[in-house]
Amino acid sequence: MFPNPSSTLNNLTPRPILKIEQVNLSARLKSQHSSNLPGYSILQDISFELFAGDRLIIIGTTGAGKTSLLRLLNRLTEPTSGKIYLENQEYRQIPVIQLRQQVTLVQQESKLLGMTVQEALAYPLVLRGLSKQIIQQKISDLQEKLHIPDQWLSKTELQLSAGQRQLIAIARALITQPKVILLDEPTSALDAGTSANLIQTLIQLTQTQSTSILMVNHQLELAQAFCTRLIHLHQGQLLTNQPASEIDWENLKATLIKAQADEEWI
Repeated sequence: MFPNPSSTLNNLTPRPILKIEQVNLSARLKSQHSSNLPGYSILQDISFELFAGDRLIIIGTTGAGKTSLLRLLNRLTEPTSGKIYLENQEYRQIPVIQLRQQVTLVQQESKLLGMTVQEALAYPLVLRGLSKQIIQQKISDLQEKLHIPDQWLSKTELQLSAGQRQLIAIARALITQPKVILLDEPTSALDAGTSANLIQTLIQLTQTQSTSILMVNHQLELAQAFCTRLIHLHQGQLLTNQPASEIDWENLKATLIKAQADEEWI
């Protein structure tokens, strides 16, 4: 049974890991002829909370603001207005490197920066001063969970397929055991078997370590099997923020299909 983020423990309401309050993100149109072009809104008054052990999926059509929201939560961009908190501490008060150690983003096109797979997995642990023995044990444990063969360890990203690179980027995030993992379409390049194993590993992570996961994904079947809560963005606005058990999945599917069709006609 999935953990219930809204439940109480010892009559105390749990504090959210992440709290997003009325966040707006705007940008200006760029032109070589003028710097005074009007701005446009990317995200509008976004508010929600993420609790320990949550598996929150963000859905929406192209241009809804899904990836922009993930980038905000990793401080690759800053909100135009509104506030974001990590365990009750305002984001801007936390050094960026420290924040990203606790809230880790895996983008769709992550790079190994010229490293081998072994080096890429070990690097964040080396920075934390762990011994070679502990590092190797953590890599071996992750290899077993994600079915990463030994033959990959000596390869660079140029020798890996898109799916292999994607899996290694996710493994690199998991190995540091952050409090929150942000995933942007993590199964987009994976085959069905690898995808299923990854999803099961992520579920176990939330259940055994109370890791919180916020994932952008367009596959409703995966969302229904994975999430404890779902957020639906449309044109930068938050339309739905519901527990998975309260969602009418057939109606949601029809809504997304219609929204995509409407946008294609614009």
